[in-house]
Amino acid sequence: MAFTALLALVALAASVRAAPSPSAVCADGTRVGNAACCKFVPLAKDLQAQIFQNDCGEDTHEALRLTFHDAIAISQKLGPSAGGGADGSMLLFPTVEPNFAANNGIDDSVNNLIPFLTSHPTVSAGDLVQFAGAVGLSNCPGAPRLEFLAGRKNAVAPAIEGLIPEPQDSVTSILARFADGGNFSPFEVISLLASHTVARADKVDETIDAAPFDSTPFDFDTQVFLEVLLKGTGFPGAGNNTGEVLSPLPLGSGNDTGELRLQSDFALARDARTACFWQGFVGEQDFMARSFRAAMAKLAILGSRRADLVDCSDVVPPTVRTPPKPASFPATKSAKDLELTCNQRFPTLTTDHGAQETLIPHCSNGGQFCPGVQFDGPA
Repeated sequence: MAFTALLALVALAASVRAAPSPSAVCADGTRVGNAACCKFVPLAKDLQAQIFQNDCGEDTHEALRLTFHDAIAISQKLGPSAGGGADGSMLLFPTVEPNFAANNGIDDSVNNLIPFLTSHPTVSAGDLVQFAGAVGLSNCPGAPRLEFLAGRKNAVAPAIEGLIPEPQDSVTSILARFADGGNFSPFEVISLLASHTVARADKVDETIDAAPFDSTPFDFDTQVFLEVLLKGTGFPGAGNNTGEVLSPLPLGSGNDTGELRLQSDFALARDARTACFWQGFVGEQDFMARSFRAAMAKLAILGSRRADLVDCSDVVPPTVRTPPKPASFPATKSAKDLELTCNQRFPTLTTDHGAQETLIPHCSNGGQFCPGVQFDGPA
């Protein structure tokens, strides 16, 4: 499908909204589109103050991961008993789902959010998970302001194991799981993986902490779609771990670990069914952000009917205005390092200056030490 047609589909998906209702003024003076949304105004402030600290850091990365792992645990083929989708089951059954192999490390974000069920008792667990992800992402330069619909019912049972795609899974398996979970197209699957631009891993290679998937892990940019297309040269840690393949930027120094590349990202970027979608996001910041927003709007309400929910998108904080740097080849890399299987024209990009491989910052402030941040959470 031509990218102009894809743009039209993204615009159509983003335009769908719950039925409008009279606006209301909340207790603190905030005007919202629906009085039911007022309870999320103090929740957003508490999430920022107690967890995210207005930073696109580790807690934001973890909360975004949780939105996906909670929501995709649903199956049309297996029926309702398999899982309820975006229903907060991760929080309501914290000794079950977080112990699944695919959720290794997710207990940190689960434990971060569980206290909010008590401090904000009128917010359902499913709403809390999705709202926290939207609030956290608002701190990332380049990220879209996500849609947030409220009114999810709480889970009555945990989801079964085996519904979360893993990095060692084949492209066929991943596409089938997304199709079964919510009729996601291959294009929507790649759109959702834009989340990897602010993702890092501890549990793929447990010898290193918070290994990023691209060289700009604190910006929601298209860099990950470029760097996954580069030739691999080494491993940032022990190497040859399940779900990991050679990285184009394996070198590190101190807490800066180097870059880790997931086997699934590598395969999706080169498979005939998805390669052109992957490549098509390189350098296309606005297109990527809109596509991600549309796919997330679909993911975030799995298990609920859109018509039963209330549009509370106006309580999601506005996103950071600072634009991310345009996609560029990391220092020492160029077009000759690309491994392309899609025959569409590749954009002309600059190369970062430097005679040595780009060193990836460990903290959002560009340093190596992040006070108050722990790194034993992400997948």
